[in-house]
Formats: sequence, C-alpha cells, structure tokens
Amino acid sequence: MQHTSEQYDAVIKTCRDLFEKKMKDYGSAWRILRLPSLTDQIFIKAQRIRGLQENDVRKVDEDESSEFIGIINYAIMALIQLEKGIAEQPDMNLNEALLLFDKHTGGTKSLMENKNHDYGEAWRDMRISSLTDLILQKLLRVKQIEDNKGKTLVSEGIDANYQDMVNYAIFAMIHLNDVPKS
Repeated sequence: MQHTSEQYDAVIKTCRDLFEKKMKDYGSAWRILRLPSLTDQIFIKAQRIRGLQENDVRKVDEDESSEFIGIINYAIMALIQLEKGIAEQPDMNLNEALLLFDKHTGGTKSLMENKNHDYGEAWRDMRISSLTDLILQKLLRVKQIEDNKGKTLVSEGIDANYQDMVNYAIFAMIHLNDVPKS
C-alpha cells in the first residue's frame, strides 16, 4: 500500500501544480460556480473520456490524462464550495485556495486509504473504462441529489460522491502512468 500512497501523492502533485498555475492566471473566478455547474463540468470531462475510450478517431489531440486531472480539480473545487459556500465574486487568494486544496485532497486520500485497506486494492484489477463508468455513475447520483435539493434518505451525501470521483480518477491516472510507453 506504500506504493499506492506514493503514486497517489504524485498524481495529486500534478493536479495541485495545475490548480496553482490556473489560480495565478485566473484567480478564484471558480468561486462563483454553483455545485450543479461544477458537477456539469465534471460530467463533460467524464463523457469525453468515455468517448476517447470508445472512438477510434480523435479530432482533438489530447489523451485521457488531462480530463482525469480536470475531474480531480473540479471535484476538489466542489468540496471547497461545499465547505465555504458560493461567492458572488472571486474572494480567495492563492494561499487560502492551496490550503483548502491540500485539506480536501488530504481528507480524500485518508478515505482512499481506509477503503483501500478494506477492499485490498481491488481497483488495481479494474479497467480504466470501469473507473470512468463509476465516475459517471457517481455524477448521475450527484445530479439526482442536487435535484432533491441535497436531501437523501439512506445514501451518502454529495461530498462523499465527489471524494469517490477524485479517488477513481486518481486510480485511473495511476493505471495510465503504469502503462509502458512505446
């Protein structure tokens, strides 16, 4: 499991580096996004990944990795929005945003470690396409919870679904990075 922790941290570092650069370029403009908007951004990325996995022809020369990174970063933004609420204007400086990014990726990694212990790293035997489908399923669940105004009867809340999306996307990135390059 130590190997998983190191691989996980490497993916998070890549995502955090991009998040930091975009914060420097755009500031915290993302703070105005409502949760359904973030959910839809993640949905678009997951649908694109599924299309890349199913289609033989690509009209835009990008691979799945950049889309999985987008899923991770948008889901972390959603977790921050759940904690802080939606802002009317960009209201967060770089240091505060990075602290919150680290807080939520840390909590999500802790969840992964607990589940990974219980499931015995079963994700390592999963296909990337299955991880994509699980992300899409989580997105459909979140959309339903959003339509229900955040209420659930017996199910986990929106935050747990966003955390699962992050973890599935990180697992996919680990699989993609383990693929031998030709």
